[in-house]
Amino acid sequence: MNAVATDFRPCAVIPTHNHWRSLRAIIARLQAENLPVFVIDDGSDAETRRALADLQSSSEGFELVRFEDNRGKGAAVMHGLGLAAERGFTHALQLDADGQHDLAVLPEFLARARQRPDAVVTGQAAYDRSVPLGRKIGRWITHFWVWVETLSLRIPDTMCGFRIYPLAAVEKLSAQRIPIGARMEFDTEIAVRLFWGGAPYISIPVRVIYPPENSSNFRMLKDNLRISAMHTRLVFTLLFNLPKILANRPPVVETPRHWAWMMERGVYLGLLFCATAYRLLGRKACLVVLAPVVFYFYCTGSVQRRASRDFLRRAFARAGRARAPGFWNGYRHFFTFAARTLDTFIAWTGGTGAEMVFRGEVAALAEAEASPRGAIFVISHQGSADLARAALDDETRKRLTILVHTRHAQNYSRLLERFRPEAVVDMMQVSELGPEGAIALREKVDAGSWVVIAGDRIPLTGNRHASRVPFLGEPAGFAQGPYVLAALLDCPVYALFCLREGPRYRLDVHKLADRIVLPRGDRAGALQNYTAAFARRLEDYALKDPYQWFNFFDFWAEHKAVPQS
Repeated sequence: MNAVATDFRPCAVIPTHNHWRSLRAIIARLQAENLPVFVIDDGSDAETRRALADLQSSSEGFELVRFEDNRGKGAAVMHGLGLAAERGFTHALQLDADGQHDLAVLPEFLARARQRPDAVVTGQAAYDRSVPLGRKIGRWITHFWVWVETLSLRIPDTMCGFRIYPLAAVEKLSAQRIPIGARMEFDTEIAVRLFWGGAPYISIPVRVIYPPENSSNFRMLKDNLRISAMHTRLVFTLLFNLPKILANRPPVVETPRHWAWMMERGVYLGLLFCATAYRLLGRKACLVVLAPVVFYFYCTGSVQRRASRDFLRRAFARAGRARAPGFWNGYRHFFTFAARTLDTFIAWTGGTGAEMVFRGEVAALAEAEASPRGAIFVISHQGSADLARAALDDETRKRLTILVHTRHAQNYSRLLERFRPEAVVDMMQVSELGPEGAIALREKVDAGSWVVIAGDRIPLTGNRHASRVPFLGEPAGFAQGPYVLAALLDCPVYALFCLREGPRYRLDVHKLADRIVLPRGDRAGALQNYTAAFARRLEDYALKDPYQWFNFFDFWAEHKAVPQS
């Protein structure tokens, strides 16, 4: 079933056990999306019952069902799903009552469920640092067993209690009278069994927090034992029913998404692995160890692999190569990225001297170094701009303010804090850059700071703040932010590139403009010209060595804005 649903009637099911403080805001947000709500009170205490009764008396649009005794989250959800089906709804959103989930993604969930009504649309938890370590470790253990039980990596997270079920698939599963765990093992077990039943999956990242006042219903010993028993049950079920399960595998569903939502899979742990392996083994031995790890990520990262193949195909064609890129070209692309990451870490931690980077075309850099005033440096994900700043002397590095789009980019800083604290540089979130941030940057530039920002990533606001200009034969989106910011700060703009040549890296810096002028009558046209100038420079370097292009997403796609919490 690929057509958009013409009969799409969603509702929401919220199980709760002693959680009520966030419910009013949650229900209001759901009602804003015209979602009828079923709240299933799973044997809550007297305080919660009173709060739910007060909420029901002062609100409309939700139905409260009460269990006298605590039956478990799974039992509450299944009861709610059954009610939803009886009332004629086709889909049900399940979410927790404690306010952990960022509901900004709700419109995307509903849109994807409408587009693909046979699919389970499930959240992939994106945690902040408030997540308890024990919970994080337990989740990874469950992720591993789910990949075994489904013989697939298509469900990256079965423990996120934020998902939309197609009720027809749930009813089909219920008709088989297969017992499903009624407590904390429920979310994972029903996800695996729906997958076995042929339901495709769409995963969407959801920000999840653990607020200090939050109380968990997870019982460490009992629930972990239940989860262990559940995985044992599922593994044996898989073994005894393997032919049937394989014959009923669901189709793969692609989820187009802004690059910022493409989680850098295990990036911090990967960097930490590189750091440890290098310190123990040295660079050459470390690359040998990395080879199978890279091969695993290459084989399992279907979205990144296709993006790599697409870019290499365009670059090869533009360079006049007759042969299209194959499997090993893609693997080489991934492995080059791993080697770049390792080289960057080696440089950051003082494993090599400044001679690792040599200066190529740097007349513009010398000009910027001599000027007491600051500037904007536009970098890219071609080569290693990180390594270029690692090679700077301490005084010059103090001039840097790095603007980053997502907190994933701060993983290097986390490593530096651990291995070389003196090398940490000033970072600022682009998404947090309001008027006060712009004033602060103006003061920094007036004092001589260099503001570093990527020019080859679409901003979180999507194409609204991007210019589509020619790149490798077809229009692609380039951020307008660097040039708008330069106009506000009234400072020169440079493009910086740092590519590996043989055993070392070559640093080139080009001046893009002494100052950015955005006339009122043709602001869009001026931004188009500035972004096109950077895109031409970037294309030249991309063609010099396509394997040093590290944008592993569909660079030419039309990207939508990313919801912000």
